Formats: sequence, C-alpha cells, structure tokens
Amino acid sequence: MESKLIKEERKEFVISELLYFEVTKLGDGRQLYEGSLAELELLHIREKIKQARKVAVEQII
Repeated sequence: MESKLIKEERKEFVISELLYFEVTKLGDGRQLYEGSLAELELLHIREKIKQARKVAVEQII
C-alpha cells in the first residue's frame, strides 16, 4: 500500500515539473494524469534534456 502512495506522489511531482516546462499533454494527445508513471518519467527526462540544451546554446551566444 505504501509503495502505491509513493508512486502517486512521484507521479504528481513529475506532472508538476512537466507543467512548469509548459507541457500539458502526452505526445498522443492524452492528458498528463492519464499517462503511466513510466511515460511521464520519460517525457520529463526528454524535457529536461531539451531545457539543458536551450541553456547551453544561450550561454554560447
């Protein structure tokens, strides 16, 4: 039971991070809350990479 609560808390955290990056839907058009934790984690990693690249380019210019 406790691991389910931890998973839900992690899912809420990842969704809030994605919303901070202005991501409101999954690639297939579903709402974030409809995605699995694994799907959300993958999207979160991709967005963090995208943001890191953006910052790196801005530092060069």
